[in-house]
Amino acid sequence: MKIKVLSIACLLASAVYANAQKFVTYKEAADPVPVSERSVAEWGTVGKLKAQWVSADSLYSRSEVPVATENKCSVDGWKGERVSAQFLLWSGTGLNGIQCKVKDFVGESGKISAGAAQARFVRYTLADEGGENCRCERGPLHPMILAPDMLDSLKVFNMDAKTVRPVWITVDIPQNAKPGVYKSSVEVTAKGAKVTLPFELEVIDQTLPTADQWGYHLDLWQHPSAIARIRNLELWSDEHFAAIKEEMAQLANAGQKVITATLNRDPWGSQCFDDYESMIIWTHKKDGSWSYDYTAFDKYVEVMMSLGVKKQINCYSMLPWNNRICWYEEKTGVFVEKSRGPQHKDFESLWGPFLTDFVKHLKEKGWLEITNIAADERAPEDMEVVINVMNKYAPELGFAMADNHASYRRIQNVRDCCVAQRQLYLTQEEIDERRAKGYVTTFYVCCSTFFPNTWTFSQPWESELLSWHALSKDYDGQLRWAYNSWPARPEYDSRFRRWGSGDTFQVYPYARSTMRFERFRDGIEAYEKMHILRKKYAGNPALQPLEEHLEKMTSLKLTDTSLPWHEMVDQAQALLNSISKQLAK
Repeated sequence: MKIKVLSIACLLASAVYANAQKFVTYKEAADPVPVSERSVAEWGTVGKLKAQWVSADSLYSRSEVPVATENKCSVDGWKGERVSAQFLLWSGTGLNGIQCKVKDFVGESGKISAGAAQARFVRYTLADEGGENCRCERGPLHPMILAPDMLDSLKVFNMDAKTVRPVWITVDIPQNAKPGVYKSSVEVTAKGAKVTLPFELEVIDQTLPTADQWGYHLDLWQHPSAIARIRNLELWSDEHFAAIKEEMAQLANAGQKVITATLNRDPWGSQCFDDYESMIIWTHKKDGSWSYDYTAFDKYVEVMMSLGVKKQINCYSMLPWNNRICWYEEKTGVFVEKSRGPQHKDFESLWGPFLTDFVKHLKEKGWLEITNIAADERAPEDMEVVINVMNKYAPELGFAMADNHASYRRIQNVRDCCVAQRQLYLTQEEIDERRAKGYVTTFYVCCSTFFPNTWTFSQPWESELLSWHALSKDYDGQLRWAYNSWPARPEYDSRFRRWGSGDTFQVYPYARSTMRFERFRDGIEAYEKMHILRKKYAGNPALQPLEEHLEKMTSLKLTDTSLPWHEMVDQAQALLNSISKQLAK
């Protein structure tokens, strides 16, 4: 997806909140950043509704008057691709009943229905101005700002006087669309005001498969317990599973490959606002034996598979962060929770019976070959204990890990290895060896990686850069915690404890996307497109300029913010689409 639009002065961020059953609108937070002297002077001259296209690469302030630019926008993409664009609305007076309607796309090749496009109002949330090393200190070092992030589902919107409102446009190009240039427009109406913005779409004669066929190994950790809390639903009820399906549909549509399951309660040791509840109930019976209730586990896996997420089941964890295990003690009739880390004398006697029973259950369900016991950033000596116990009781199970200790070089047969971007690079030889065995090799960023990342204060293009990094380093994909580990009121305040704002979630409750998630998806599409071109046009010299560009990106230090990464992402996208057009002729 390439966006051709004259850039606007890059202003910074602005505010938000939402919630309730079958959500309604809400009042956003006040902007904690004082309005500039320029905007104080200019707001009085703005008048009623104004609109202009701006770059989808940037964040824009709710309080600052936009800098005028040429008002043109053209996007291009493959058949089957989703493309994005952004425009701003602003007004010196309050406006009610604002609606944005995308018109049909009409060209010499035919027509693409307006139904392929979606216009969503961007909402502002409280955020940090920066964050670092999982120790984001509130106050002078990382002051509070308002950041545009959530794409709201409201069809009608009201604007306060002297405010800016971004609108995010996505177009899902039909796979049967005919190539060519199509003209459209976006009509913005309010009570007493109307503005029309011209919009152009070019369809390239190349086809992107549906998301379930993408090769990119996307692993965003899901948090079903958070959904129950946000919607005030009984955990693991039918209503809860219906809500899970609703929330996870857009994750599946981004090509998610992994189901995040819990073997026991809270494997991350209260690192989230909501503790992860167990999907498997352990019972220690009066006779000393164990039984296991897989009802919630089975139902969750089945719901995710019904959405098309069915490549892997990664189960957390035999190594919970606080080493605590919860079970029902039949003799006393109560649940107990005790520390049982890998060095504890009862570790094997606790996990051995479970693994034996778990393998039996997975065989019955037909899921054994895709299931891994997963570990997150645990010490190599602890993981080796787990591997030894698994080899004794459940050698058929795979192992997956998020690795910041170079453990992949000590532990063999790791089906799914994800290395920390900030620390580790596997060699090409190691990646090739793993790929030949059918193993997956990915990378991850988290709170410890300031740039590039997917914070609420990150410029949207950073999210796309991550997939270009995966492509340049030949990773199979990316892991990120988390898809929906929401703080108390994410729509109003995206900050959580000392993590950088937005670190714990990529989307908002009630299946509302974000600018950063859409650009993250754009990057995945670019990854897929490049792999398709390499396979379809192997050896064609037309691909060489893009290959050279990727080699240049590979040679540079990704975390160096002084480098022109923004320009390199834009250039990579431009090369990808121009080469796609050239090869299609």
